[in-house]
Amino acid sequence: MLDKIKDFASTFFVTGDPLIYGADVSIALATIAIIFVLTYFKKWTWLWREWLTTVDHKRVGIMYIIASILMLFRGGVDALLMRTQLAMPDMEFLQPEHYNQIFTTHGVIMILFMAMPLMFGLFNIAVPLQIGARDVAFPFLNALSFWLFFFGAMLFNMSFVIGGSPDAGWLAYPPLSELSHSPGVGQNFYIWGIQISGIGSLMTGINFIVTILKMRAPGMKLMKMPMFSWSVLSSCIAIIFAFPILTVTLALLFLDRFMGAHFFTLDGGGNPMMYINLIWMWGHPEVYIVVLPAFGIFSEVVATFAKKKLFGYKSMVFAMMIISILSFFTWAHHFFTMGSGANVNAFFAITTMIIAIPTGVKVFNWLFTMYRGKIRFDTPMLWTIGFIPCFIVGGMTGVLLSVAPADFQFHNSYFLIAHFHQVLIGGVAFGYFAGLYYWWPKIFGFKLNEKLGKWAFWLWNIGFYVCFMPQYFLGLDGMTRRLSTYGWDSGWYGLNLTSTIGGFLMGIGFIFQVWQIAHSIKFMERDTTGDPWNGRTLEWSIPSPAPLYNFATIPTASVQDPWWEEKQRLEQGGKPAPKAKLEPIHMPKNSAIPFIKSLCWFIAGFGFVFGWMFFAIPGMIGVAVCMLAHSFNYDTDYYIPVDEIERTEAAARGSV
Repeated sequence: MLDKIKDFASTFFVTGDPLIYGADVSIALATIAIIFVLTYFKKWTWLWREWLTTVDHKRVGIMYIIASILMLFRGGVDALLMRTQLAMPDMEFLQPEHYNQIFTTHGVIMILFMAMPLMFGLFNIAVPLQIGARDVAFPFLNALSFWLFFFGAMLFNMSFVIGGSPDAGWLAYPPLSELSHSPGVGQNFYIWGIQISGIGSLMTGINFIVTILKMRAPGMKLMKMPMFSWSVLSSCIAIIFAFPILTVTLALLFLDRFMGAHFFTLDGGGNPMMYINLIWMWGHPEVYIVVLPAFGIFSEVVATFAKKKLFGYKSMVFAMMIISILSFFTWAHHFFTMGSGANVNAFFAITTMIIAIPTGVKVFNWLFTMYRGKIRFDTPMLWTIGFIPCFIVGGMTGVLLSVAPADFQFHNSYFLIAHFHQVLIGGVAFGYFAGLYYWWPKIFGFKLNEKLGKWAFWLWNIGFYVCFMPQYFLGLDGMTRRLSTYGWDSGWYGLNLTSTIGGFLMGIGFIFQVWQIAHSIKFMERDTTGDPWNGRTLEWSIPSPAPLYNFATIPTASVQDPWWEEKQRLEQGGKPAPKAKLEPIHMPKNSAIPFIKSLCWFIAGFGFVFGWMFFAIPGMIGVAVCMLAHSFNYDTDYYIPVDEIERTEAAARGSV
């Protein structure tokens, strides 16, 4: 019996690597510390009531942001492990199998479990406040979306210490991801972690489309809407068309692995290139899904810190909507080398070049907005300015990659690695950092320390260029991606060492950001105005942090930048608008069902990963029971009475 337990434990748990043992210890210590703190300070009830069961969009947004910062740490550690392995020729820091697992998990975590939740967190924080709404359209669905993401991410991350991580690359191309080449459970963790979180992403897309189209303040026509809300709308339109493709693709791959189907197995009559087409039909729109909201953030930040109305508002709107549509017609540029023929390659080369036009339009709009503006160089503006040259280089190298004959040279080389990090770090990460700094006072009621923020900015930027500029030359010199080692005779030593130094500089920049948050929590620079940046949109018209109900009375917004226009009117001697009569506010009640239902999905996913139907079936039954319970739950809302609104407003206005 003891031998059977030992055999099971040796296959169930990942063993044999000191790094894994270190992770086991850190996970155990962190878990014990969290349980101790919650128990010692008697916070279990508070945690359940205020956070685990909340449907408040602002708290959901905070949980998304916290999760994304943790995933940024995990994905960043993966990146530094890879750069350490490649710093010198013939390194044996990571074994080849472990290296494959790390670059697979790094890509998945950074795109799906860091960028996406940080994006959704900013959606939740800013969009309802910008459009003058008291909540999102479907608060219950919003909470369910977060918990599905969270448990999907946890399921994926468990593979690090249980069962083994996937190692077929972050897009899991067959045949590497089929049972023949990945017989372990790592690839199942990949499939079910992404599937569960992907359902939440699709729900979020639906939720915010309805919120934006149906819940805008009176007078706010679409063409008067803030640019960030426009970027969210364009991103969510792409989400609802792209993510079903991902869901179906991974479902087919799971059927190949679990039931012996042959959708993508060549020797069984399938076609692995069908998988690559399908995954990139999701994958390339996904790039624009995460970058479009960053464009919206830059638009808000530039207008605020240049103290000017955004230049070319209509062209920005059209550019974003055109990008969300064109993004579905460029996927084949990821495999020009497939052999589709000159006509197919020419079509996708042209569409890839065309999509650069609306992208370039936005850059010129931001530059013209700054022209002759009274620019303040606070940290949100620094990240925005830092983005522009970085994204221009990324865009130019993208155009080079869109030339099909040239791509035969660049394909699968470190030139490509440098390009997409240039776009995704310089565009997405810099954009979301700008948004996080910009809306931080509105979220938490205090500003982040500017001095530490500027240290973080410069370390990130310098480290970025030191890390990725050498990789363009490595690619042109013949270094292909996914290499875990190289020889002294390759001549790549100097550039790889330089790149590794840049990676660690970015890591130090992240440490400064964590220090900045901790320092700012201890020495809070309170936002006593509700409008610390002299903002232009409606979120800056209410106290910081925003009350539960956001707006005591629904504002009217018949012009672009309504809060800015109102401030200008008052400065010119206009009379304050008469206050509307307070009325009871209708709000949704908290619910435990999103958390419990997502936990059931986690249990079912864990069962499917190991083929344990005694786990999977009860988990799916739990999901069905939660759906049934919610269908018969009619006690879902309540009203905040006027006297409570008056007390809340008096307390908030007394401190702001």
